[in-house]
Amino acid sequence: MRKSLLCGLVVTLLSSTTVFSAAHADDKKIRIGFNPGPYKEQFQKGIEPYLNKHGYTVEYKDFSDGVQVNDAVSRGNIDANIMQHPVYMESVNDRLGIDNIGIVQVPTPPMGLYSEKIKALETPKPGTVVSIPNQASNAYRAALVLQDIGWIKIRPDSDPATFSQRFVSENPYKIVLKEMDNAQQVRSLPDVDFGLIQGNFAVSSGMKLNSALELEKPTSKFVNVVTIAGKNKDAAFAKAIIDGYHSDEFKNYIRTNPQYAGYMLPDYFK
Repeated sequence: MRKSLLCGLVVTLLSSTTVFSAAHADDKKIRIGFNPGPYKEQFQKGIEPYLNKHGYTVEYKDFSDGVQVNDAVSRGNIDANIMQHPVYMESVNDRLGIDNIGIVQVPTPPMGLYSEKIKALETPKPGTVVSIPNQASNAYRAALVLQDIGWIKIRPDSDPATFSQRFVSENPYKIVLKEMDNAQQVRSLPDVDFGLIQGNFAVSSGMKLNSALELEKPTSKFVNVVTIAGKNKDAAFAKAIIDGYHSDEFKNYIRTNPQYAGYMLPDYFK
């Protein structure tokens, strides 16, 4: 009887140890979601080695939609995503009624004005067609680029979160702003005169940033961020990710790789 009890106790202890070990392992796994773009490679080569040294493992999940990847963070299906700037994140928060937050900026390729038909900026002809993203915040970015080069003017009270073409106050060249899904803009570039394309979609399609006729001016609110659920703002994994991006190893990785030339860099690189 005593022998049976002892064996049962040993089995129970071993089972408890196994459950504890599994739970501990889960605490050290970080699940990250991505849309198409350069951020996954940045994380794999620049951040994951730092996290591995501090006992973390990383699981990668790919999404094609910006709303779904934010919903997944809010629900806890993934721990973080890296694919968006704060203005877009806030618009999705409002749409879904969630509380995602940005915890650290990441190097971000700027939006650019590209063309397969025209090789240099010149006064546009009436009816020139320019594709722009069909999301409010990114359409606003596109409008700012066009305003900077003197092709249009937008109202001073324009709000990035609700921007639409009705905020274009002057369009002297009768430019046609053709809204389309940002993921389709690269493929549709031969069908328009110009495309104002987000940097992540441009570089993931093999386009060079220096091939743009004009790049947007760096603006902190359009530098992408690592996004987590608000309830996790003090979580150990969140601090580990922030520390990874702030590390000398990551900064050296970005600075020594020519593919990141022209990116908008966060303040911690200064």
